[in-house]
Amino acid sequence: MSEKPKDTTQEPAQPEQVLDLRDAIALIVGLVVGAGIFKTPSLVAANAGGAWTMLAAWLLGGVVSLTGALCYAELATAFPHAGGDYHFLSRAYGRKLSFLFAWARLAVIATGSIALLAFVFGDYCSRLYPLGEHSSALYAAAIVIVLTAVNIAGVKAGARTQNWLTMAEVLGLLAVAVAGLAFAPGAATAAAPAAAEPGQPAFGLCMVFVLLTYGGWNEAAYISAELKPGRKNMLRALVWSMFIITALYLLVNLAYLRGLGLDGMARSQVVAADLLQQVWGNSGARLISIIIALSALTSINATIMVGARSNYALGCDWPVLGFLGHWNAHTGSPTQALLLQGAVALALIAFGAFMRQGFETMVDYTAPVFWLFFLLTGLALFVLRWREPQRSRPFRVPLYPLLPLAFCASSAWLLYSSLVYTRMGALVGVGVLAAGVPLLALALRRRSNR
Repeated sequence: MSEKPKDTTQEPAQPEQVLDLRDAIALIVGLVVGAGIFKTPSLVAANAGGAWTMLAAWLLGGVVSLTGALCYAELATAFPHAGGDYHFLSRAYGRKLSFLFAWARLAVIATGSIALLAFVFGDYCSRLYPLGEHSSALYAAAIVIVLTAVNIAGVKAGARTQNWLTMAEVLGLLAVAVAGLAFAPGAATAAAPAAAEPGQPAFGLCMVFVLLTYGGWNEAAYISAELKPGRKNMLRALVWSMFIITALYLLVNLAYLRGLGLDGMARSQVVAADLLQQVWGNSGARLISIIIALSALTSINATIMVGARSNYALGCDWPVLGFLGHWNAHTGSPTQALLLQGAVALALIAFGAFMRQGFETMVDYTAPVFWLFFLLTGLALFVLRWREPQRSRPFRVPLYPLLPLAFCASSAWLLYSSLVYTRMGALVGVGVLAAGVPLLALALRRRSNR
């Protein structure tokens, strides 16, 4: 009997459920615990008005972030998709707004975050081994190229790299905590810095810095289609990650507080380096440079890994950018999306090097656009509850609608604050977002012609 001919037609490659709970937790922790925890505590201390107020701000930041994580857990378990926020916005508001969001991630949010973190990596590598006038930008460009190549090699390679980097990063933070809590001579923690006067509305600015340091956990939505068994583990990953991150942040700030005191924290520009300099001298300062570079490296890899997923979803939905919507079945990664994302990030690094303030330029560039779409995603929870009430929701946000409303209010507050404090940089980011409108018009015209 002759064998039946094999069907040579193949379905297009799709994301597969290959990531487990440990991978997801490592990814979320790596995304959130970046260089911010080494930069913002001094700014928080300067505006807190007291030691307990400062610690309360960090705890409140964890609570607010957990509230947002619960909202995302409902969206990600009800609508698992590699497009994450892009998919939620598309279902809630339609394809036009989701197109602008995907454009914003490609041109501003994800790529700007990659460039921002790459500059942090470059700054601290340059303290160890300077490469000349443009040392920071050279290191930044090199690490973007290397980690993009790692993720092109496959999702498991990227996840394994992320697991090891996150483990090293957490151990580094614990080393800072041990140095401050066990070895640093005690400092007075009750005195408030002169810059913070009782009765002044400094706590609001304090929370802006805290919530920016907690940012990044929402990126977990982009791996919802690749997480096994898919729906049950997403909630666990988000909740466990936020508990771990909040505990780490409180522990590290307690170490800063014991070793330097609130006044010392407020006056310091490099609070972690000052702490380790006090405990271990110059070798401690070199150690913290390595830890901060490692933290930035961890967040860069995680952002590269999840950032390309929305580009992939964009290519799947819009023929004008169809080349982005190809999933490499051999490596399990969106190769073209990763390549384009890397190219845009390199262009932003070149822009930051030209401005000679790479980190500050990228913060100004990304913040307002990020918080705008964060707010819209929070509101999408209400829209989708009303529009698709029959949809199976394995997890529902408790205390609805109070918790989602609190999440949306915090996002609106940070959008306002980012516009007020970044000024000209904010206008550049918003201008790049607006540049997506002509591209949207072209995409719509091609679709109507087809």
